[in-house]
Amino acid sequence: MRSWTDTLRFAFQPVVNLATGGVAGLEILARPETGDILAEARRDPELDGRLAVLAVRAAAHKETLLPLHVNVFAGTLADLGGLTPLHAAVREAGRLPWEVTVDVGPPYTHVPQQALLEAVAALRGQGFRISADGIGDGDVPLRLLNDMAPDLVKLDASLLARPAAVRAMRTLCEQLGALLSVEGVETELQCAAAVSAGAQLAQGALFAPPARLPAADVYIPPLPPGVVAVPRSGPSVREFVRPAALLPATVSAGQVRALLTGSPEVSGVLLVDVHGTPVRSVHRSRFLLSMSGRYGHALYADRPAAKLGDPPRTVGVDATAWEVLDVVAVGGRDRTSDDVAVVDRQGRCVGVVRLADLVRALAESRVEEAAGLNPLTRLPGSDAITGEVDRRIADGRTVALSWLDVDHFKQVNDGAGFAAGDELIRSVARALQHAASGSTRVGHIGGDDFLVLADPEGVDPLARAVLDAPWSAGGRPVTLSLATVLCRPGSVTDHRQVAACLAPLKKAAKSLNGASWVLGRAGLPGYEILRGSEATPAQAGCAVAEPGRG
Repeated sequence: MRSWTDTLRFAFQPVVNLATGGVAGLEILARPETGDILAEARRDPELDGRLAVLAVRAAAHKETLLPLHVNVFAGTLADLGGLTPLHAAVREAGRLPWEVTVDVGPPYTHVPQQALLEAVAALRGQGFRISADGIGDGDVPLRLLNDMAPDLVKLDASLLARPAAVRAMRTLCEQLGALLSVEGVETELQCAAAVSAGAQLAQGALFAPPARLPAADVYIPPLPPGVVAVPRSGPSVREFVRPAALLPATVSAGQVRALLTGSPEVSGVLLVDVHGTPVRSVHRSRFLLSMSGRYGHALYADRPAAKLGDPPRTVGVDATAWEVLDVVAVGGRDRTSDDVAVVDRQGRCVGVVRLADLVRALAESRVEEAAGLNPLTRLPGSDAITGEVDRRIADGRTVALSWLDVDHFKQVNDGAGFAAGDELIRSVARALQHAASGSTRVGHIGGDDFLVLADPEGVDPLARAVLDAPWSAGGRPVTLSLATVLCRPGSVTDHRQVAACLAPLKKAAKSLNGASWVLGRAGLPGYEILRGSEATPAQAGCAVAEPGRG
């Protein structure tokens, strides 16, 4: 009698790194010829556990060096208390546990949460990486997601239609130290949305459909003009991690040579100890050059490969791209092309980064940053400020956005000349930058208009710094107008609503005599006059939320 395992096959779908365009791993998917074995596995934890073991064995038969993603239902982990057979299967396949990510999937309803967390902790203790799968299309409670502290969060592509939710999940991932991935990407627009929202990884039919043989090449669509990744204080090394070719520190030079000659895409091999800690780094070109000499093979083939290796260059998984460059800069020039090993908090290798990836990304970020700067003041434009507004709204923070401009600036230019007007604008920009502190962001959106994003407590000292100063252009006294809107959590949903609130406040400030400042609150009518005197009665309001909620 034929067993269900006789008709079961597995397919492999690449997990793509959106920064490098490389394959970061392979998700192994069960493909039975008949029946719905996943529905059975959802009800039968023992069956689900066996599927995970068979998936690892199927990957071993394909002789792939890429990290693996193995699917397991949350209920299976809670019921079995971990997956001891999976650890044994990984070891038998010659792989290391930290090369395998366990994708924990829904349903979570009625799953004992404490038992699940204990099972996740057991897997993590064995070295496995943990992914929370099906987020956005499943039923995982946010509190449980936080307690699981996964290494990777996989979002369903349907969530891309709700950018604020994706940005909020990116922020949560940063706090958890997790990567953000989007699965089920089928169109180039979805890919662009994933990059724009800050996802580092993705998978789906757009890049490569599930196939019997692991894909080495994937399709990466060019991004439409203006679509860039979510800007951060410094690119994280996590965004550039490539799979590492790992071998035990005890292997012979002949074994390393066999791996390199059979895998032309591998740029080097890391030799690791029993704990997965890199102990030697073998560079492809230097190693093969040594082995190809007149007596190279005879001299080295049976000797430890470590003899032909170098001390590894390592960085922590939380490092920035700039810190990696610092590591590369130390040492001889002959090692600038060496891969840099990325290690987790236990010192285990989780991948490598290549200098070329980092240099290209950092150069692109500088070009994008420069393109967004105002040529007169060298301050960022509106896109940078509004993007930060959206991120703070998604974080649940109170947003205080101010709009500052020069009163009667056309008359200043006409009377004092454009050179005096330009110098005035530069002086105001310098004053704003000097007064800005902490998380305050200053932008120049054109002409005499500036945007200032600050925490609520940072607005008053900045306002005093620019409004109390005497301003002039070509000997003519000049005054400034400032409008500020405070947006409490829940009062607005994005920067467009904030801008709509700010527009009538700016008009109100411009209607006042002298240096002026008006303050409004999103969701509440009217405004406060904090500086200036009314020339004519005026009212302005902003009602984007119910009164009393601001």
